[in-house]
Amino acid sequence: MSQNVIRKAVFPVAGLGTRFLPATKAAPKEMLPVVDKPLIQYAVEEAYSAGVRHMIFVTGRSKRAIEDHFDTAYELENELEAAHKDELLALVRSVQPDDMVCAYVRQPRSLGLGHAVLCAEAMVGNEPFAVLLADDLMVGLQGGPSVLSQMVAAHTQQGHSILAVQEVPLEHVKRYGIVAGEPAGKQLIRVEKIVEKPSPDKAPSRMGVAGRYILTPGIFEEIRNQPTGVGGEIQLTDAIARLMQREAVYAFQYEGKRYDCGSKEGFLEATVELALQHPQVGTSFRDYLKGLTL
Repeated sequence: MSQNVIRKAVFPVAGLGTRFLPATKAAPKEMLPVVDKPLIQYAVEEAYSAGVRHMIFVTGRSKRAIEDHFDTAYELENELEAAHKDELLALVRSVQPDDMVCAYVRQPRSLGLGHAVLCAEAMVGNEPFAVLLADDLMVGLQGGPSVLSQMVAAHTQQGHSILAVQEVPLEHVKRYGIVAGEPAGKQLIRVEKIVEKPSPDKAPSRMGVAGRYILTPGIFEEIRNQPTGVGGEIQLTDAIARLMQREAVYAFQYEGKRYDCGSKEGFLEATVELALQHPQVGTSFRDYLKGLTL
């Protein structure tokens, strides 16, 4: 098997979702639905479309609903089968295809994204892997490959760690890991500098890291030796900066759109835009919006 094949994806889903309280008081934020699918399912489907078959969820307390969502719901399936609701039965079963493996590991303390990724080390092993943040709902261009599929194709060619990036407004750089470097081919930048949440006057560029990564296993050693950073957390960005000292890291300017569903505004934007594209409700929902007085 090629060393550049991406077989595993890590989903850090242990966060508390405080920006969506009280909705997330008892329910995981990753289970908030955009139209008719929870956020985490969009991320898993994106990974699956990129050829990933082993999904690793880094969970926390009160995240049981995520495990249940990707498990077999025997009672529900039996009810649907008895009622001859074949389309709904197929839909429920499609959530976890037969060739997809789901595994779960706990992040015992909220110590940051870097620590969450480290929690998955034993399951990932010594191979490159993807990291997807469900808060970032990302879609490729209509009719084109998903964002992670684009990144996997780029990784197959050059074999190094890749970070999805997009240009962000200067006033928003303090929300992102920001990269700077030199062009290295179509859509690729060889990263020379990466800074976590810089102030606008200290940002090396406006290229912000979005919620998709392909990382080599060398990242685990860097995280283990990583001191706490911004916010007193073990930052993945800081570990990537250390990794760059011994191997190349690339930024990838993807084709598609990102919805920041960690914010209420981004979540609402995703809901409206994906509803308009939905095959069942898109037309009627568009008519409804046209009738609003704004």
